[in-house]
Amino acid sequence: MHVPDGFLDGPTSVATAAIAAAGIGVALWRSRGSLDDRSAPMAGMAAVFVFAAQMLNFPVGAGTSGHLLGGTLAAVLVGPWTATLCITVVLVVQALLFADGGITALGTNVTLMAVVGVWVGWALFRAVGLVLPRRTGSVPVAAAIAAFLSVPITALAFVALYAVGGQAPIPLETLTTAMLSWHALIGIGEAVITFLVVGSIVGTRPDLVRGAAGRRPADLTRREAQVPA
Repeated sequence: MHVPDGFLDGPTSVATAAIAAAGIGVALWRSRGSLDDRSAPMAGMAAVFVFAAQMLNFPVGAGTSGHLLGGTLAAVLVGPWTATLCITVVLVVQALLFADGGITALGTNVTLMAVVGVWVGWALFRAVGLVLPRRTGSVPVAAAIAAFLSVPITALAFVALYAVGGQAPIPLETLTTAMLSWHALIGIGEAVITFLVVGSIVGTRPDLVRGAAGRRPADLTRREAQVPA
């Protein structure tokens, strides 16, 4: 998903940089004061995990690479505002120190993975959560479904940007087929990893998971149901 330099034209890169800057600014403003002794370590852990997962790149053709995104996972663990900042930090470090994604395409990569990937994943997680029982056991299931769907949707967002300002000699149909087919497979892996990570944390410390806020453990729910009125 890391877009290299020169893949999109100048106006499109400038536009995505502006979107990324606006998204980061709003995320900084909305997340100020929200990090405390419990949430700050979780945010750091989410950033480190996504960083490590995204370093496993493989080519998907047309000069781009595929890897786990981690946006939904981070959003469910620490909330979408902090997750936007976490993914942005990961992308900046990858671009500056590991040449993973172009410098001039940094705004595009932040827009795709830190804004679109995080917020699409969070919106899907909340939507799926509405139809599942309000128990902590439903959180990893909703997170996995959202993670699976968010990956090809983010890939489609990249294809839309390419349709507007792509300047590589690659037919749009070829790029669309490559991005959707590979990222559908990546989505399966992302769903499995998200389910396992969120499930393990929710199973031991649901109070640390932002997406589990307001949900009760199943054992408490059953216990309350057995209490006579």
